[in-house]
Amino acid sequence: MKIVADENLAFTDYFFADLAEVETKSGRTLTQADLKHCDVLCVRSVTQVNQALLEHTPVGFVGSATIGTDHLDLNYLQQEKITWANAAGCNAQAVAEYVIAALLHVQPELLHANSSFTLGIVGLGNVGRRLAKMAQLLGWQVIGYDPFVQQDAITQVSWSELCKQAHAISLHVPLTHIGEYPTYHLFNAQRLASLAPSTILINSSRGAVIEEAALIADILQTGRKVVLDVFEHEPRISEELLELVYLVTPHIAGYSLEGKARGTQMIYQALCEYLAKSPSKDFRTQLPVGEDYFSQLPLKQALADHLSQIYDIRQDDANLRACLNHGFVDQLSFDALRKHYPLRREWAAHGGPTA
Repeated sequence: MKIVADENLAFTDYFFADLAEVETKSGRTLTQADLKHCDVLCVRSVTQVNQALLEHTPVGFVGSATIGTDHLDLNYLQQEKITWANAAGCNAQAVAEYVIAALLHVQPELLHANSSFTLGIVGLGNVGRRLAKMAQLLGWQVIGYDPFVQQDAITQVSWSELCKQAHAISLHVPLTHIGEYPTYHLFNAQRLASLAPSTILINSSRGAVIEEAALIADILQTGRKVVLDVFEHEPRISEELLELVYLVTPHIAGYSLEGKARGTQMIYQALCEYLAKSPSKDFRTQLPVGEDYFSQLPLKQALADHLSQIYDIRQDDANLRACLNHGFVDQLSFDALRKHYPLRREWAAHGGPTA
């Protein structure tokens, strides 16, 4: 049996070498020819898994070490009876912590704002739920909107009320084009106009949830502070957009060591089930011990003293901006940032809380 895996998966050999021959490839440039002798394909979100990629290959199992599935043609996989699995929730804690770090970078005084600050969360799945818990630990008010999920620990409001009440809005939805509640261009010109100019907007879900042209026009008019980890035309990111957005990072919100390892473990477990084998590997045995920042200090003091050591989000912003080349981010440089990203540790590795 042969496994082809994205070269950026974490702990690939640890999880899969005992099961099959493993070959790693660039996920963005993967072709049908790369899979001609492949039985199992393990990917991330940069690989479009569809008929064009899989037709005339022996692939019988596809595992994506990601929360989302919009890069998988699920209809085709089901039609061809190809088993698939994703890693829902694998990096939810990392994304929640990313949002907190971003907000505290945009407005450091929020660390002591308590209930005077209201965070609006759109999408209350794995990430939204964890973000709400972390925000509540800081004393912030949390409101949420999700027509599909009911979370008893979160005050859920209408879409219009969330846009009116929230001082910051964080997006945690999949990218969908059809159905009663499509998320494609969820934030268009009309919706952006419904926000107060001071409302911070954070997107770490999927780029096309925000209409880029409308966002550019909105920032030019309002001066809104926006944080983007994902981009509508990624990896083609324009200098015009970067100059206007307050904080940008290269699609790494979920790039914690724990999140990456957890994602690989989840598709490893699904593959074991597919092969009728008992899983025997645990990513936690492979992790180094993190430096303790939290156990001896109150949460807010620990964040005030050590957040930049836990995660210096400013460096990610600077690194992405340095990739500009003739008006656009260079794709090879963008991919290199992600491939060689120094995976940060989640707060729990430093003695901190988890949701």
